[in-house]
Amino acid sequence: MSSNAPVDPRHTALDALHRSLGATMTDFAGWDMPLRYGSERDEHLAVRTKAGLFDLSHMGEITVTGPQAAALLDFALVGNIGGVKPGRARYTMICRADGGILDDLIVYRLAETTYMVVANASNAQTVLDALVERAGGFDAEVRDDRDAYALLAIQGPESPGILKSLTDADLDGLKYYAGLPGTVAGVPALIARTGYTGEDGFELFVAPADAEKLWQALTDAGTPVGLVPCGLSCRDTLRLEAGMPLYGHELSTALTPFDAGLGRVVKFEKEGDFVGREALTGAAARAESQPPRVLVGLIAEGRRVPRAGYPVVADGKVVGEVTSGAPSPTLGKPIAMAYVDAAHSAPGTPGVGVDIRGSHEPYEVVALPFYKRQK
Repeated sequence: MSSNAPVDPRHTALDALHRSLGATMTDFAGWDMPLRYGSERDEHLAVRTKAGLFDLSHMGEITVTGPQAAALLDFALVGNIGGVKPGRARYTMICRADGGILDDLIVYRLAETTYMVVANASNAQTVLDALVERAGGFDAEVRDDRDAYALLAIQGPESPGILKSLTDADLDGLKYYAGLPGTVAGVPALIARTGYTGEDGFELFVAPADAEKLWQALTDAGTPVGLVPCGLSCRDTLRLEAGMPLYGHELSTALTPFDAGLGRVVKFEKEGDFVGREALTGAAARAESQPPRVLVGLIAEGRRVPRAGYPVVADGKVVGEVTSGAPSPTLGKPIAMAYVDAAHSAPGTPGVGVDIRGSHEPYEVVALPFYKRQK
């Protein structure tokens, strides 16, 4: 059998339910996932004003346990993971020895010597392989737990109230980027106050066998206050408005965290060596003396939508490249994130446009994010 033969996409525990809801399905990172259920604009606005329910079971969970779990993660990742208190989470990255970004991650410290690393679906195997390889010499175990979890996310201003009606866990005391074990609608879950939409909300890690029961309970509790099921399409426009990077667009192995404007995640002050330390020290120094291209927001003056890869132009020259672009339901205009030369990165820089199939469309340079929720 040819190694190039198509591989059937994987299905989440909620696959039949998505189809029963009439979802438009798409292959995403080897998974058959819901793109939208109806209007992606309506789904987007529901998350901004009420609540949306997502199936994120394609994300890659990797458990790291053992006496030296923290030491292993401090060596393998660029962040200070040993400094994360039990019950808290941290956004971080895993880099190659040359400083290139392999993936951006959220790491949850579940207990004193137990961590859960959540990788992007497209990079889960790469991250798992890297962690296993980097674990040599450490008294720690790296376990592939992708099949052990389904992941549901409820996002939007109504989400705390909806979830409160289904759990006695202390949601009021649960800070942003924290997680606690609890029971939701009778289902054991890790309840995390994290998300990728720019709104308040929660991500619920549960056994795949419990996913359908939990989805139904959240739907029943949330429908009266406007909750709707949401697909990957509106997840992308929500994170774009919130200025959140997406691997393969704003992040890649060709960029270091400093190139991506996320040098703050690299913790040089932590003890000991870590993979990429030497290369990233150089990248940090270069970023000081010669600023790399800057990630900025672009808002269209017209109606044409910029897409990833389109050139950003000024004075007849290419000064950058669009990494993500879409119509913004909140702003009512097309928006984009782009890496542009530092000289053209200041908000309001005149004369900046995007080359859309040979036509130079005018764009306003703005600081990210495009949208910030009112606390």
